[in-house]
Amino acid sequence: MHESLWHEPLFRETALLVVGVLFIVGIGFFFLRNRNTHTQASWASIKSWLFAAPVMFVACGLPGYWPLVALTVASMLGVKIFYQMLGIYHRSLFVWSTYIALIGLAFAIHHDARDLYNLAPMIFLAAISLIPILTNSADQMIQFVCLTLLGFSFLGWALMHLGWIWQLRGGPYMLVYLVILTEVCDNLHLSLSRHVGSIKLFSRISPKRNLEAGVITLVLTVTLAWALRHLLPENLRGTEYWLMGGLVAAWGGSLGDLVLSAIRRDLGIKDVGPFIIGRGDLLMIMDRMIFVAPIFYYALRILEVLYPTGVVPK
Repeated sequence: MHESLWHEPLFRETALLVVGVLFIVGIGFFFLRNRNTHTQASWASIKSWLFAAPVMFVACGLPGYWPLVALTVASMLGVKIFYQMLGIYHRSLFVWSTYIALIGLAFAIHHDARDLYNLAPMIFLAAISLIPILTNSADQMIQFVCLTLLGFSFLGWALMHLGWIWQLRGGPYMLVYLVILTEVCDNLHLSLSRHVGSIKLFSRISPKRNLEAGVITLVLTVTLAWALRHLLPENLRGTEYWLMGGLVAAWGGSLGDLVLSAIRRDLGIKDVGPFIIGRGDLLMIMDRMIFVAPIFYYALRILEVLYPTGVVPK
């Protein structure tokens, strides 16, 4: 169980540095925000993180199990938005089944029940498959069951691996490390794509991004992972760990963004409600973590087998 991180100088300094940099950069873009569409988009992103970053640090710095509670609530909000996008939020039995399952995931994390956690998707599928029987209705049930399982898998089981990372020694700092790398990578890729490169690998899903900018962004993200390695536990500051963190943040974050972009484009929806100031819905921030969180966690476990440190439990 973690004590409040606000008593630790490193956490306070990191929070002050991140928010301070956002504030300084935000001042510059505030005066340039109406210059063109690019500066408008940059200002919107910075403005959203001026709101989201303090919330993230407050949540991570809470004592006891409260950060896990905050993660569960965030996951619920993400699921709500996702189901609204898919048009199934009115199916209350599926929605409430998901909320209850998310609480169950938090319970499994809190009690270190990894086997139960890993079985959760199958248990959840079995539970929601009973809803058509209990309601004596087969109308669109294949669609509802599949979409509900998709929402739970992405915004529940996958995303809440952040809770497993948080429970590790130095876990809260690793969460901050991952979020910084992932968000910087995303914004760098978008910004560089406006000025560098022309090869668009996913033009029908994410036309604003190109390959050349992606390669440059990958190099810069890995460099940042090295520069911020002091946020990792002392035993995890070797090359294999910060390199893995940079690669996972870059590739995993891009994969999550592409998957959610494909779903949005298929639905013809950009966002659902102005949840985050200046940026649209909560999924605009959460989408990159749905692959980053589980990949990073299991990569840590693999590296623990190869290079035992005692930080990650077997």
